[in-house]
Amino acid sequence: MNKPLLVLLSILMAASLLLVGCGTAPTTAPATSAPATTAPAVKITIWHQWEGAYLDPITAAFTQYGTDHPNVTFDLTKPNDVQASLKVAVPAGEGPDIIGWANDHIGDLALAGYIVPLDDLGITQDWLESTYGPAAAAGVIWNGKIWGLPESQEALAFIYNKAIVSDEYLPKDPLNLDDIAAKAQKYYEDKGMPLFCNQGLKGGDAYNVAPFYFAAGVPTYVDDTGKVYLNTPEAVKGAQWVLDLEPYMLKDADYNACKAAFVEGKVGAWNTGPWAIADIEAAKIDYGILPLGKPFVGIKTLMISKNAVDRGTAEVALDVIKYYTAKDAQVKVSLANKTIPANAEALKDPQVAALPTLAGFGAATALGVPMPSTPYMSAVWTPLGDATSAIWNGSQTPAEALAAAQKAIEDAIAQMQ
Repeated sequence: MNKPLLVLLSILMAASLLLVGCGTAPTTAPATSAPATTAPAVKITIWHQWEGAYLDPITAAFTQYGTDHPNVTFDLTKPNDVQASLKVAVPAGEGPDIIGWANDHIGDLALAGYIVPLDDLGITQDWLESTYGPAAAAGVIWNGKIWGLPESQEALAFIYNKAIVSDEYLPKDPLNLDDIAAKAQKYYEDKGMPLFCNQGLKGGDAYNVAPFYFAAGVPTYVDDTGKVYLNTPEAVKGAQWVLDLEPYMLKDADYNACKAAFVEGKVGAWNTGPWAIADIEAAKIDYGILPLGKPFVGIKTLMISKNAVDRGTAEVALDVIKYYTAKDAQVKVSLANKTIPANAEALKDPQVAALPTLAGFGAATALGVPMPSTPYMSAVWTPLGDATSAIWNGSQTPAEALAAAQKAIEDAIAQMQ
């Protein structure tokens, strides 16, 4: 074979091998044995005030978030005294990432530096107002900044046991204190037990007794300017009404005592909020809901702590509270707990709108006084709770007790200004 022919055959064989190689070459990058990148583990600690059966669907919502985000775990804790616990834990870097509390604490938590404005994390007022109802959105703004995302709106109402409270004892006009007192007295005389239980009447709890002070004409406990409204004829009228009701009420009723008395049929009604409905339904009580007095309207709120920023968990914490206060989670929680969701789309959901509790508590919130987010509210709770205790046990007259409360609150506010 001549040399040119050999050269040609060599070229043809090389081309053939190249074509074979091209036919078996992979069309995608080969698999690698390197592990896939995963998000770093994050533990989110939430300090809250949820309790009883009310907590169960809330826990389920956070559990679902953890299922969707396997790198995130939760620690839900209910401190006995949130304010005192934060005072110790936050400076030490041991506080929560998220604080679930009522919006009236926003001002004092912000002033203390325990929470951070969500504006700094990208939340805008336009987004806030387009996502939540007007009152709920307004309730988390203080001093021009957004300090939390609203969960639900709530107010006290008259939740009565239909089996033992007939129509003649029901409050027809929730603001007519004389009529309510007359019905309470008649029920006690007819049935030998209180018409209703309210844990604030015995004192120590200015929130639960607020419906009666406000129904008597008190506009609010303290306004944004620091003006206090307790040493007034209207407040004295409300306090006197509480004192006159004392013979027909449970003498030493806290939350658990009221719950036990209502579940056991030892009181006709329970003057409480949506958080009690899960326990009432668990007891299989056929209940109705009516407004009573002029209650505080509170916004349950989730806030992000300074500790979350310091430890680098604020971004995850924000995603958590956006998830929890969004439509899907809030529809589930509202259906379980019979609450009024702050999320505008959740409130419009047909299942939520059909809840009988929405009408009852909705009527109560419509009558109520918005709970202010001013830090001055922190000065009110203890002095007014103590004053109501003194009135209830007879150690001071209504006028004496409220004058003392007014002075104590004003002195505390002066220290803030």
